[in-house]
Amino acid sequence: MNLSRILRSACRRKILIALSKKQELNMMKLVHTVNSTYNEVDRNLRILGAEGLVAQRHRDHNRIVRLNLKNDDALIVLKILKLLNGSGDLKQLRRKLSLITEGNSN
Repeated sequence: MNLSRILRSACRRKILIALSKKQELNMMKLVHTVNSTYNEVDRNLRILGAEGLVAQRHRDHNRIVRLNLKNDDALIVLKILKLLNGSGDLKQLRRKLSLITEGNSN
């Protein structure tokens, strides 16, 4: 995962924060929530999807976007965003990172 690439974009940060507050959003609601354009959100969703941080599906004519909470990297990115916004706990982040590191070394 290229963390600096993910966090470099304000749009990607807004998308991740919006999705962390809601379980899932349809594409147009996400565009309005992050106050951006459809094309910019779509481009950034492709980047986040390639990193495995978001998942998308179609329901009727709606495109539904949600965080991929099965991906440990998504949880790490959310913790980092909370820290950057001043609402996170550094001890919890360290604990989560150590658990993931231990899990990957087995």
